[in-house]
Amino acid sequence: MADDKVPILKQTELFRSLDDSVLDVLAKHSVIKRLGRNEILFLAGEPAKGLYVIASGSVRAFRTSADGREQIIHVERAVTTIAEVPVFDDGNYPSTVAAEEPTTLYFLSKEQILKTAYEYPQLALAAVKIMAARLRRCAELVETLSLREVGQRLARLLLDEARDHGTETPEGTKIKLQLTHNQLAARIGTVREVVTRMLIRLQEQGLIIHEGKDILIPELKTIAAYAEAEDGN
Repeated sequence: MADDKVPILKQTELFRSLDDSVLDVLAKHSVIKRLGRNEILFLAGEPAKGLYVIASGSVRAFRTSADGREQIIHVERAVTTIAEVPVFDDGNYPSTVAAEEPTTLYFLSKEQILKTAYEYPQLALAAVKIMAARLRRCAELVETLSLREVGQRLARLLLDEARDHGTETPEGTKIKLQLTHNQLAARIGTVREVVTRMLIRLQEQGLIIHEGKDILIPELKTIAAYAEAEDGN
């Protein structure tokens, strides 16, 4: 079983610089955890016992407001790690994490990770790089929520989906929208009803063609310009 985990560990930015012998030790100390869609991995504020490697599937990290509304901080897909920060700063988990789809993870204890980092400093350097990237992403999220209109935030999300998962067609870039309107709202800091209105508005402006779960973006550069416009128009 450990042999099966080593290739997964090697794909992560955190562990890829380590020798196979070290990865084999980590693999043998890891524990498999499987989650169903929307199943909670851990809650914000819980003591951090270790980090997780997402072997398959994806998870979302989010905080919940007083009225129960989610604000998604980031989404992580296989193959990568999550919950590195509290392992190294000795704090609690900073956000709640739940599965976006059926997901398999490998748990590695804080003690095992720190022991390995002391012996192999390149692991600690990789962790710093990952956390710096997460900090930049959080700064971008703050800027987006504070300076961009809801329609622009939705356009940016659709643009990112098109670039990451879109299919090129003669008519433009097509994406199969896997998220519900509630999930879209959680990504961009609004509510479902506003997302529905904004999708209609983007279609009226010719930025998208929306049919069921399919969204066609005729021109990526046009929707990109709209997403970044200073006046939101």
